[in-house]
Amino acid sequence: MRAITGLWRWRRNPLRRTTDLVEAWVALTAVVVLCVAVPLAGWAAGSSAQASLQRAVRAQQQGRIETTARVLRPAPTPPGATGSGGQTAEQRFRRAVVARWTAPDGTSRTGTVTTSRASATPGDTFPLWTDRDGRAVPAPLARDTARAHAFVAGLTAAVLAGLGVELVRRLVMRRLTFRRYARLDRAWASVGPDWGRTGTGS
Repeated sequence: MRAITGLWRWRRNPLRRTTDLVEAWVALTAVVVLCVAVPLAGWAAGSSAQASLQRAVRAQQQGRIETTARVLRPAPTPPGATGSGGQTAEQRFRRAVVARWTAPDGTSRTGTVTTSRASATPGDTFPLWTDRDGRAVPAPLARDTARAHAFVAGLTAAVLAGLGVELVRRLVMRRLTFRRYARLDRAWASVGPDWGRTGTGS
């Protein structure tokens, strides 16, 4: 909130410089943008992400059908797949099995799928999602998960917008500071050679 400290330069003061007034305007603009534009940016990004994700949820729910699969046997472990290196926590707790399920058209399908069941012995059943053709697919995105992703997107946009405003403010302040130093250098260059001499008023 250092932008607010620049507002004191609005006060009337015979020593106030032009750069002080510019700094006050920059501080006021930064406060207004932080209070208005940044929340709007977060809301716009979150709303856009929410609409897009909810469309994806509806499309996935319409194109995917839940069925029940029955474990036939554990799937053979591919060579070099032992160990948990490079795997996510979800992947480590899922196991591959050969299972049979019924496709939407009523035909029986068999294939290798993954399940998160702690026990996956022959005869166990577990829910499985398929597409319209009966192929195993991931479960559709949940609405609550979509809303959480949209919230994170909006929050991220708001934070980035706020950081952008602060970056611009700091760059402007840096330039104003350089201008002040340049004016001081010019003033000293014109007065410095006569400093302390008799009759110069110093």
